[in-house]
Order: sequence, then structure tokens, then C-alpha cells
Amino acid sequence: MTPTATTATETASPLSTLRTGDVHLWSRTLIPTTREAPADATTPSHVFLVRAGFIRQLAAGVYDYLPLAWRSLRKIQEIVRQEHERIGAMEMLFPAFEPMSLLRQTGRDEAYGDDLFRLTDRHGRELALAPTHEEPIVELMKGAITSYKQLPLSLYQIQTKFRDEPRPRSGLLRCREFIMKDAYSFHLKQEGVGGLDEVYEKFYECYSRIFTRCGLSFTAVEAESGPIGGSASHEFMVHAQSGEDKILVCPVSGYAANVEKAEIGQRAWTFEGVAAQALKKHHTPSMPGIEGVAQHLGVTASGMLKTIVFERVRSDGKTSDASKTKYVLAVVRGDHDVNEAKVRNAVGSGVRLADEKAAREAGLAIGYVSPSAFAKLTGATIVVDPDAAQPIPWATGADEVDHHVTGWYWGRDLGYEVEKVKVADIRNAEEGDPSPRAEGAKLQTQRGIEVGHIFKLGTKYSDAMEFKVLAEDQKPRTVTMGCYGIGISRTMAACVEMSCDEGGIVWPAAVAPYHVLIVLMKHDDERQRSLAMDLASKLGQAGADVLIDDRNERPGPKFKDADLIGIPVRLTLGDKALDAGGVEFKLRRDPGKGEVVPMADVVARVVGALEGA
Repeated sequence: MTPTATTATETASPLSTLRTGDVHLWSRTLIPTTREAPADATTPSHVFLVRAGFIRQLAAGVYDYLPLAWRSLRKIQEIVRQEHERIGAMEMLFPAFEPMSLLRQTGRDEAYGDDLFRLTDRHGRELALAPTHEEPIVELMKGAITSYKQLPLSLYQIQTKFRDEPRPRSGLLRCREFIMKDAYSFHLKQEGVGGLDEVYEKFYECYSRIFTRCGLSFTAVEAESGPIGGSASHEFMVHAQSGEDKILVCPVSGYAANVEKAEIGQRAWTFEGVAAQALKKHHTPSMPGIEGVAQHLGVTASGMLKTIVFERVRSDGKTSDASKTKYVLAVVRGDHDVNEAKVRNAVGSGVRLADEKAAREAGLAIGYVSPSAFAKLTGATIVVDPDAAQPIPWATGADEVDHHVTGWYWGRDLGYEVEKVKVADIRNAEEGDPSPRAEGAKLQTQRGIEVGHIFKLGTKYSDAMEFKVLAEDQKPRTVTMGCYGIGISRTMAACVEMSCDEGGIVWPAAVAPYHVLIVLMKHDDERQRSLAMDLASKLGQAGADVLIDDRNERPGPKFKDADLIGIPVRLTLGDKALDAGGVEFKLRRDPGKGEVVPMADVVARVVGALEGA
């Protein structure tokens, strides 16, 4: 599967999402627009969704969804439902609570850490507010599915989820309570008809259609699976300069991946070379990080080696050898960051940062470890990034607290042990690194907002919860799973991040709360009110949702509010246009003033504009 950049080219009509033809009066709904943004609002979606009366904060990272927001969310949900039904996934609903005992079976009670909302009921039973529902759906399927004849099967839900984010920010982009769609697929095989690979591809295409229909410009990128787990995953990233996520792309091959997953192309390395400098120890007491040490030593961070100490762990999260910790030394250049997932892949087992107390007891001076420490450890592994595997004089830790050395060489100072060094890509990729897919090309950086993530879970949860069914040979076999998530409320915010201007939101037609805003220049003019209702009725029959601004307000504030809430089409009823037999027609995305369209042509003009949006 090749990740691709995608834009809104789907032919599905925005009017086909929810053909309600609703007509509402501004004066009879709740749209509390404001000129001031929250003091902590820094992203466009946070600023405009609050100012336009879509959301209001109730508590840190918890928001009310007001009528305009709920209409947009319903439309996003309906697009999601339509596309999931298209691939045969069936909707259901789980409770927001899940027993902590289920999470303990898979180890995710610890994996989620403080991000997990934990509660205890009156009987002392421990519960969690679900961040995802892998465990509950496996528990359900264990009691409902017994034979291979019932597979493959795909189920999904749209549910409120919870994550105790330590620093909620950016409105709906990083909050503690959010609306999410999560789907799960179940199989007895990885490949072939009905296998995980086939259904994963269907969900990949399903997600591409969903985000295209939502009017989003996005890229599907290779990603790490994180606490969800699994063998492969893709994130769907909306292109936005304000996005928190960084993705790396190859402009030649189209390869794209997030920072945690991005591979780096071939880089030359060697340990051979003449040691031209003497090894010298330096006292470096209480130095503030690697930059401070480099300055003190008269070198650059790129001239230093950084050695991170990991310990091997089993799949259940326990130390690989109960009798003795097996350490892994991961070495990168001082200006680079170690990538734990790449270290795990390089050594072929689970790893985690070593316990500092135990590591010190083993003779490791944490914070001052050099590659030379490898020679003193029994059963240890050392893996080095190619950029750090160079025959130059390095500065590195001295394996002694408050001390570093300069003039360290691989060949001389590690001696024969250098033959045991494994060289592999173990650092985070950066802009300018060689592409892993096109020789001579360089990776480029883009910013994005993650709105969807799909995973090949394999048997991680089935093994932990002992979920097996009878195969064709009448023998029990472990079920293989896939998991597929979409942030519904985050998708709404991403639409705003991608499509707004200085005046406010510019909604894609398919997810706009209303398709058309009719503005009355004189709220108490009977001719204008009558024509507005007649026009709204005709537009409603054509499938368009209409909001009539009938407020007793001056035209200036009405037009500012119209731009702020971002309805795709604005029709203004004023005496001048009406006397000419028409109305003023304006698309929100177009600058400047509108144009007068004959009354008889208005409906066709609006529908045509929305169909082409």
C-alpha cells in the first residue's frame, strides 16, 4: 500500500449527506457569536469555533457542542456511516465505561498510565472511561463468535471517548473528552479473501473517501502503532500549517510517514580510520544538557555521541530475563533523537528505557554513558545509527558522573568489541535526510493534523484475552484483528484549520451546519420575510439546509457574523436587489461583494454552486 496525498475530488454531492432540507431562524436558535477569542486560544479552530458560537468550554479540555457544531458533527458522522456501510461494517454502541479488569488482561492499564480516567463505583469495582474499546469488543466477540463461518466481521461505533490529557490545548484538537468513531475487524487469516490485509485495504479506501467527501486535503502516512499495538498502521493527516504533527515526505516517490515511523535512506559508515587525537577526560559538573556540554568542551552537538540505555522486555511488558536485565545501548549523534520503535526493530525484541536505579547498580553512569560501557556488560547489545558510526574523534560520556571525554574513536577505544556493534537506522528522521524510496532525493517536512488512524492489530488482544474460534479443521485458532479510528470532533476542527481566513470559517459544503444563509436587510419588512421563507422552502426541497438571519440587527454586524460562521452561500435580501427582481448571491470562499441573481435562477445557482463545492 502506497501512502498518497489526496484532495477533495470525490463526486458525491454535499447535498446527499443529510438531505434534511432544514429551514431555521437565527432568532430561534443558539448562536452566541463574540468578537473576543479565549485568552488561551492560539489555533484558528479554537479561536473561530468559540467566536462563531459552535463550542463553549465547560472544564479544561471539555466542551459543549452548540447547535451549529452539532449539525456539522452529525454530517461528518453521516458521511462516516455511509462509507462504512459501503464496505459492510455494521454499527453498534458500547458503554462509555469499561472494567479495569479487562485492561489488566492486555496490560493497557499500565500502558495508558495517567492518561486513563480511573473510577471506583460504590461497590469498590474499578472502572475506566474508555479511550478506545478493544477489550470490550473482544469480550463481546468471545461470547458471540465460535466458528470460522461467522468471519470475517467488521463492527463500528461512534462514541464519546476520554483521555486525561495533562495539558489540554488547541480546543478540540487536544482535549480530554472527544467524539470518536472506532471500528474493529475479525479474521482467521492475514492474507487472501476475507483476510486482515484485504479488509485493511478496504478501510484505507473507506477513510480516503470519507476525508475527501469532508472537503479535506490530506495525506495517508505510515505510522507507529503506539499503545494500541499491531504490526502496521497508517495515519491520515490533514494538511495545515498549524498542525502539531510533523510528517516527512519524499517529493519523488510519494513516500510519507510520521516522524516516529519515517525511514532514512542509505548512509555511508565505517569504523575504520586513524586515531589522530588522544583520549582526554574533562570535568563537566552540572552541565545543562548536551548543548551546554558541547560548548564547554569546544565541540558541536553533532560531534558528540549520545548513548541511551534500554532494557529488553517480553511482549507482556516484563523484563526479558527475570534473573538478569539484558541491556541495549543505543548510540546516536548528539544532535539526533533515538527512536525507540526503530531500536526495537533493530534488536528484534521489545525494549523500554532502563530503570535508572538498577542501571546504576549494574555500573552504568546514566547521563554519562559512553559506547565503551558495552564491553563491561554481560549479555548486552549495542546498536549504532550510521551517522554516529564514523571514524572521527568523538566527544562522549566518560562512564563517570560529571565527566566526559574527547578524542574517542570507535576502532581504538572499543577495540575488538567493535565487531559486535550492530549499525542500523535508529533515530528520528529529519528534513534533508536521504529518502528511503528514491536515490538522491531528500525528505521534506510538512505539518499536519491527525484525523484518522488504522492498525493491523494481529493477535495482540486475542492472545491476551484468549479469543479463539474453531477453524475449518475443527481446531481452535486465535482470531486476527484490525482496528480503525476517526476523530469525529477533531475532523470538524481540522476542517476549520484547513479552511478559514481573517474573517472566520470557510466551511466545505458537505459538513457546513447550513448550506445557505439568507440575510434580511430589514428584519421587519414583510416583503423580505415572505420572500425569504418562500426561497428557503424551495431550497429545502432541493436538499439544502437554510438558516435565515432574521435578527433585529444592522447589516454590518450581520455580514461579519455571516463570514464568522462560514456558511458556504449567502443570499442577501435588500430593497435594491429585490426591486431589480433578484437577490444578492455570494460564496463565502470568494472575496469582495456578491452579484445580483434573478429570483427565478437562484435555486439552480445555489444548487450548482454547492454541487461544485
